[in-house]
Parts: sequence; C-alpha cells; structure tokens
Amino acid sequence: MLYTFNVTSNHRSEYINIDTLVDQALEKSGVRSGIITVFTPHTTAGITINENADPDVTRDLVYGMNQTFDNKNEYRHAEGNSDSHMKSSLTGASETLIIEDGKVIYGTWQSTYFAEFDGPRTRTVYIKVIEG
Repeated sequence: MLYTFNVTSNHRSEYINIDTLVDQALEKSGVRSGIITVFTPHTTAGITINENADPDVTRDLVYGMNQTFDNKNEYRHAEGNSDSHMKSSLTGASETLIIEDGKVIYGTWQSTYFAEFDGPRTRTVYIKVIEG
C-alpha cells in the first residue's frame, strides 16, 4: 500500500518529525508485521532517523550541515543550492523501518525526520507499507 503526504517547511534548512505520517500510513494499512519505506523524490531534501528527545539535536544537525557545506562556495550549479544537493546526498532519500505487532520498531529516542535543505517549500513524502 502506497500513501502520499505533503510536508511543508518554514526554513531553508530544518528537520521535521514525520512520525505521525508514518503512524497514519501504518494504521490505514492494517499491517501488523512487515516493513515501511519512507521516500522523498526531491534532490534537495532527505529522510533520516535521529534523536527525538532533545530539540537541540536537530538544531545541531542543521548547524553541522551548514558548516560542512557552505552555500557561499564557488559551486558551478547555477541555482545557488549546490550545498542542498550535497546535504541530500549525504542524508539519503529514504529509510526502511520494521513493523512488528502493528508498531514501528524504533530505538528509545528515535524518530523519522524529513530533512529540508532548500526551503521553505511544500514537498512530497511517499510511504510504502509492505506486509510480510
């Protein structure tokens, strides 16, 4: 079962917790055991799993990415968002999660995040739930 969601960012770079979208897709599917793939079809965004307990973690992720990939360098890509493409490549466009007993298996402090690197924008997230 494939589910499509929109995610709207408010900043050029930010991490948006999308656990509620993952939970909605799982609930609608009725799957009790299987896998979920969360994917975004954008070359300047990503999907990642990281800590959900301390909001400074996502702030530090934005800061660290911006320190690593400076958007003021002399990149050749004419749109001015080469750093966003690099951040997306590092983060990746998808994550695969395990479902057991009707719930996603996360570590104690883990959540799924949509990573925006060229916002603010409204983006698409696809969630595929597979029984098995």
